[in-house]
Amino acid sequence: MPDLKVSIVQRMLHWEDADANRRMFAEAIAPLKGVTDLIVLPEMFTTGFSMRSAELAEAMDGPTVDWMRAQAALLDAAIYGSAIITQEGRCFNRGLFVRPDGEVTAYDKRHLFRFAKETEHYAAGSERVVVNWRGWRILLQICFDLRFPVFARNRGDYDAILYVANWPEARRFPWSQLLIARAIENQCHVAGVNRVGMDGKGIHYSGESVLIDPRGELMACVESSQEGIATGSFEWNALEDFRARFPVAMEADDFDLRL
Repeated sequence: MPDLKVSIVQRMLHWEDADANRRMFAEAIAPLKGVTDLIVLPEMFTTGFSMRSAELAEAMDGPTVDWMRAQAALLDAAIYGSAIITQEGRCFNRGLFVRPDGEVTAYDKRHLFRFAKETEHYAAGSERVVVNWRGWRILLQICFDLRFPVFARNRGDYDAILYVANWPEARRFPWSQLLIARAIENQCHVAGVNRVGMDGKGIHYSGESVLIDPRGELMACVESSQEGIATGSFEWNALEDFRARFPVAMEADDFDLRL
């Protein structure tokens, strides 16, 4: 199995301005053509973490999904990020994994951030979603999901996790530590992508976007509170060798996940 090159994109976001954010990200990721397999953008990358879901939501055939399809085709890389999507009269904080051939896999955020009233403006997802990309099985997650290890428990069904977030600077320590924990306990690679800057509600974000290996060691990162992109390789042979030599999953507790 070939290694998977992953690029994490840490940027300031234009508050509730989808057009400006799409233009900004298009320019930022243009140099990644031919050098990466997967590009990871922050949570709600077109708007910031807004609760104006009804006003800002787009359909699955709207401009953001169209933009992601075009960018994925242009760069010959999959793209993952979340956006505000409406479907059947409900709004979702929806993770969108878009392949160069235009195929889209959706993951609706399961654990909504009640403390910011996300539960009042969005519907929670009901499914755990794993996608296959270039031979890698990848679990899709969004922000607050990071605090719920049972939901992310590796049942032998994935090799990497993607977390996209608008995670405030005030809680930067849990962000960095829990990403490491998810990698160690699940023996998988982890990408965590957070935004920087201040949003329209005056909340500050420091980023701390990282790539972590199955041992919990840092592979690549973007400097705290700075815009930037980092690219690293998820190494297949190293992952398989580590799992074979230290098969902790064999002693894992069995359980049923009720969603």
